[in-house]
Amino acid sequence: MPLLSEIHYNPCIAYFQRVNKTDEIWLEQHEHYLKQSYRNRCSILTAQGVKDLTIPVKKGNRKTLITEVEIDYDQKWLNTHWRTIKSGYGSAPYFTYYSDLLQQILEQRVPTLFGLNEALLNFYLKSLQIRKPITYTKEYITLYPNGVLDLRNQIHPKKKSAILDIKPYQQVFGKQFAPNLSIIDLLFSQGPAAKNYL
Repeated sequence: MPLLSEIHYNPCIAYFQRVNKTDEIWLEQHEHYLKQSYRNRCSILTAQGVKDLTIPVKKGNRKTLITEVEIDYDQKWLNTHWRTIKSGYGSAPYFTYYSDLLQQILEQRVPTLFGLNEALLNFYLKSLQIRKPITYTKEYITLYPNGVLDLRNQIHPKKKSAILDIKPYQQVFGKQFAPNLSIIDLLFSQGPAAKNYL
């Protein structure tokens, strides 16, 4: 069964759990940009608790196609994101194993949000050794027939996910487990064992 989804910034663990169980990935490229979603936001764990990292975009609104949303590099978000990731995960067991490649992708300054998220998704799929064909939608279809797992807008920071099934694993900070963070948290903490966890 194919999984249909919008493309996220450093997607959460629940997203990759679903990807790992599906036959192929269909990425929605004909939707309009939606503010306050995981398209330009992710959650990581720091010494101060869970922190959201948000990419500022230029003139992204409900009439802008997701593939046309440009990242605003005039704001200093890139340095802030990397410093926060490094301070949160610098002591994680597998940080040095993955951090250089992740930093290289972020520092490429990909002009569009879709392009950056696409590069990050490919990096995570390769790091997790998940090999699934990726297809891009040809048009926006509101309702897909049975046989397609449509997760569009189902994984959202403001919604409690019905598909959330995150079992605790050892995290860098905190006495209480923080569920469904960005895949960064699982990858830096578990390394090659992350795929088995999924």
